[in-house]
Amino acid sequence: MNFNVSERYNCVVIEFKGNVMGGPDAVSLNDKLHELIEKDQTNIVVDLSKVKFMNSSGLGMLIGGLTTMRKAGGDLRIANATDKIESLLVITKLITVFKHYKSVDEAIESYSEGESA
Repeated sequence: MNFNVSERYNCVVIEFKGNVMGGPDAVSLNDKLHELIEKDQTNIVVDLSKVKFMNSSGLGMLIGGLTTMRKAGGDLRIANATDKIESLLVITKLITVFKHYKSVDEAIESYSEGESA
């Protein structure tokens, strides 16, 4: 898995690509999130539109990211989950844990609308 990080308005968008399977990727994502917290950037949107596959370790990585950002006073929201990933979130009941949006723009707007964690 690779990920790109970009800033849009009051958010940081992290775009995942490929297979999300935890392991070393979880470490690099965690490091990036802590860098962002140090810069006081705690509104995160994870774009899943280019994710082909996600296993339980990948889900754990997302949960870890969510926990990290909420402890820092922010949030991690999901955008563009494919049908496959969305059904995985439904089956695991994580759909109730994450705020999820059909597009990155909707997720970004949700922060400015004052939806809190």
